[in-house]
Amino acid sequence: MFGALKDLRVIELGQLIAGPFCGQLMADHGAEVIKIEQPGDGDPMRNWGRTKSLWWEVVGRNKKSVTINLRIPEGQNLVKQLVEKSDFLLENFRPGTMERWGLGWEDLKAVNPKLIMIRVSGYGQTGPYAHRAGYGGIGEAMGGLRNLVGDPSTPPSRVGISLGDSLAGTLACLGAMMALHHREKTGEGQMIDSAIYEAVLAMMESLVPEYTETGFVRERTGSILPKIAPSNVYPTRDGSLLIGANQDSVFRRLCEAMGRPELAKVPKYVSHDARGKNQQELDNLIGEWTSTLSTAELSGLMEKHGVPSGKIYKAADMLEDPQYKAREALIKVDHERYKNLVMQNVFPRLSKTPGKVSTKAPELGQHNTEIFRELLGLGKDDIDRLRKQGAI
Repeated sequence: MFGALKDLRVIELGQLIAGPFCGQLMADHGAEVIKIEQPGDGDPMRNWGRTKSLWWEVVGRNKKSVTINLRIPEGQNLVKQLVEKSDFLLENFRPGTMERWGLGWEDLKAVNPKLIMIRVSGYGQTGPYAHRAGYGGIGEAMGGLRNLVGDPSTPPSRVGISLGDSLAGTLACLGAMMALHHREKTGEGQMIDSAIYEAVLAMMESLVPEYTETGFVRERTGSILPKIAPSNVYPTRDGSLLIGANQDSVFRRLCEAMGRPELAKVPKYVSHDARGKNQQELDNLIGEWTSTLSTAELSGLMEKHGVPSGKIYKAADMLEDPQYKAREALIKVDHERYKNLVMQNVFPRLSKTPGKVSTKAPELGQHNTEIFRELLGLGKDDIDRLRKQGAI
């Protein structure tokens, strides 16, 4: 075993993204994550994505898979047996589903008072919307993110990834660690209620107080940050480069790199406020200069003069970048089906108890024998009976 969570056991009942991403974070840092999947079908994530199962290989790594039918009493009883021997139960079904199966918080707390139950849903476990189906995109819209993404001339855009789901899963994991600390002090378990829309809302900076105090409504601004200049993606001879030089001292260094140090003394560019008022004009001026250089030339100049800049990376750029290589941000995972299975490494990095990718994502029900026999102590006759009943 490995990682800071190596002595903890998680029962994961989630599927698709939000719940399983929380489970991935915990498994990456050593927790034994036993993923319960529906017999025959399993997590739909096994078949999601542009290329079948590649997303599953990331979100399912380091986990164990068992098949249990949660819809019948025999399967529900198996879950309770696992809960007795576990620290966490993680689920992201629509609120009320676990209660209908006799696996709600009150039911499971009675089985294991030290249990920490992690619940991820679109709208949370309470309130008038709790019963609604809640996908990540809907949570992003309700939490305020979608309205801010894209160009003001177009309808609200998708971020490009399932950010709402991942945020809710990440904050659920953080909540679980807080609850674990509380349990160490008191011996008591508790329930974590992570709503996707609230996870997104937590990232919305001062959007709400800006409105309540001043009536200002944030809207889409495209590639710029209004009144923060210069900070934009600028064209080059063969592509583009993101440059952030809005701080006065950094702007002076940018002007030196441009060979025009006098620009930093021009009244309409001399201060942060002045540049903000003349943002478009300044961006046009900088863009005229950057378009005469290659991306490599411009990047070299920015580094030389200490101006923050960076390419807009795609997968191929990540694979070739020396910083990625030096820190092993990407790793290759051995797999009998894929010749070159490369994915993101474990994060965050811990100096004393680093996590790692120790096993590939499991096949459906791969660990049935290990978990049912070795952990629960079921015999062959018990397993045969459960199989005939459709429980496993």
